[in-house]
Amino acid sequence: MSRHIEPEVSVELEVPFHDVDMMHVVWHGHYYKYFELARTALLKKYQLDGQRLLETGYMFMVIESQCRHTFPLRFGERFRVGAAFKDLDYRLNMAFEVHNLSTGRRAAYGHTVLATVDSKGQLMLRTPDVIRQILGR
Repeated sequence: MSRHIEPEVSVELEVPFHDVDMMHVVWHGHYYKYFELARTALLKKYQLDGQRLLETGYMFMVIESQCRHTFPLRFGERFRVGAAFKDLDYRLNMAFEVHNLSTGRRAAYGHTVLATVDSKGQLMLRTPDVIRQILGR
């Protein structure tokens, strides 16, 4: 996995109190929530929100996720999550980077991989053409 990505989209957030532990550091599991917010923004960029995806007759299922933590986010800090597609042919592979805007340091990076399934739950071996066309690939 590339350690630095050129994001297609990014979202800016502030660490809320309910995301931190007693040391005021973001609990590690919340980074996946931040990835999800950036992933949603990336798909919306291509007008592939949940409703439009359902209209295609397909759904996505997360089959892999990874996050490398490099520097902690703390309560009240502002941060940016960038997202970009790495591959679309067989799975939707998306890369993420979390940058702490308060300190100027990268906080985490990672990826998620989504498989496409049809309306009956059947796994597609390739990303269907209709989805690839929507995503401009």
